[in-house]
Amino acid sequence: MITSQQKKNRLFIIVIFSMTIVPYLIAVGLQQNPELVKGSTNIGQLITPPITTEASDFIGYDAFSTANLSELSGHWVLANVIPSEHCNAVCLHAVLKIKQLRLMLNKEFARTRRVALMLKDVPAENTAQWWLKDALLWRLRETRNPADDALFQTLLNEENPLDEARNKQLIGSDNPETTLKSDLIKIKPSENLLKKITALRSGNIPDGLLFLIDPLGNIMMQYEPDFDPYKVKNDLMHLLRASQIG
Repeated sequence: MITSQQKKNRLFIIVIFSMTIVPYLIAVGLQQNPELVKGSTNIGQLITPPITTEASDFIGYDAFSTANLSELSGHWVLANVIPSEHCNAVCLHAVLKIKQLRLMLNKEFARTRRVALMLKDVPAENTAQWWLKDALLWRLRETRNPADDALFQTLLNEENPLDEARNKQLIGSDNPETTLKSDLIKIKPSENLLKKITALRSGNIPDGLLFLIDPLGNIMMQYEPDFDPYKVKNDLMHLLRASQIG
């Protein structure tokens, strides 16, 4: 005769089993039927099958990035793709939108990292303004006044660099040593990964393209350049709530 305690034990085992197998079945179902999520909760495109990567597929673009490559492992990574030798207004705005998005995550901020995925070798003197603008231009979005909005749009263009006077204006009373540093990790893909990305996009890799990489290193979603950071945030929050890793 089965006792009440034995029934409780069996029920507990069934619940534990369900907690482990159901998320797996959902993941398999979504992978085989990506249309189930299109047009519902996400505005990105699910990549099926995802592009798998190894740690060796990500190469540090500079000394800071090389020293911080380990930060990518075990985190959700938001990767802004920079496909050419230029980061135009669309490209830079995409990078800044992801900076804004991470700040909107509040307590989930630490579970994410952001990178610039550089597909071309660009001299450091050409990229210096990109990273400087990444560090400073978000300050013009905080004020919410027309003059700063207009200046923001002007400075998005590569031909309009930040100079020392403008830097001081934007930094204000903050410490320049920390304020001028961008936390953006810059990486180059391995030749093998570059081939996979090129094949995924049929060779058409636009400025401002965004990839979402899961904590296991799978490139699993992509967003076109005009993505809305608030909607990307909604996608990401769904994944963060469902994920037991990263």
